[in-house]
Amino acid sequence: MEELAAKLLEELNCETAFSIQIPQGVPLIGGVSLDIAESVVITWVIMAVILLASFFLTRNLRVHNITKRQLAVETIVTKLDGFVTGMVGEEGKAYVPYLATVLVFIGISNVIGLFGVKPPTKDMNVTAALALMSIVLIQCAGIRRKGVKGWLKSFTEPIAIVTPINILELFIRPLSLCMRLFGNVVGAFVIMELIKLLVPVVLPVPFSFYFDIFDGLIQAYVFVFLTSLFIKEAIE
Repeated sequence: MEELAAKLLEELNCETAFSIQIPQGVPLIGGVSLDIAESVVITWVIMAVILLASFFLTRNLRVHNITKRQLAVETIVTKLDGFVTGMVGEEGKAYVPYLATVLVFIGISNVIGLFGVKPPTKDMNVTAALALMSIVLIQCAGIRRKGVKGWLKSFTEPIAIVTPINILELFIRPLSLCMRLFGNVVGAFVIMELIKLLVPVVLPVPFSFYFDIFDGLIQAYVFVFLTSLFIKEAIE
């Protein structure tokens, strides 16, 4: 059991990929060494793949006599747009591109473990950053819809006595988004590693389909769904 625990801790540990040494002459941060975690590098790789795929798939688009590639891309984008719009509503359609991008990014991040790469969502710093961006977007959506005064007034609704609780939600929501995504991804990884170590090679295949693919995509959906729900509440 000690060897099993050590192996799991080693797999869960987010190691430093490389370090960047800041020259001494740079004001304030001169001489500081910046450690770049492997989760950051993998995130960069996923972002680069998405950008390159978007560039390649959207080249030479036509209005008439479209290619099969363009037809497939338009179908996927339309379905994804409709799927996310159904969650956030027509009033929040301006936020659909961001939400769809986050859905694709988290989905890829969660299933990338199938290729022997550590999912970046196993790093709490990554899930915390995603949650923070979502909460900032939610509050900005509320300010854009209601104005600063209306946004501040919303903290006193339905009655003024609940104002502290409404303010506390500003910290609870990002924490819940972060911990839910991080906890489910790590939990699924730990279960899969235990299954791989305790049973033959063939048996974990159906479990891998569930934990590495289905559960990973479900967690991406849950994260975007909750963000969409909070946006709908903010702009009502």
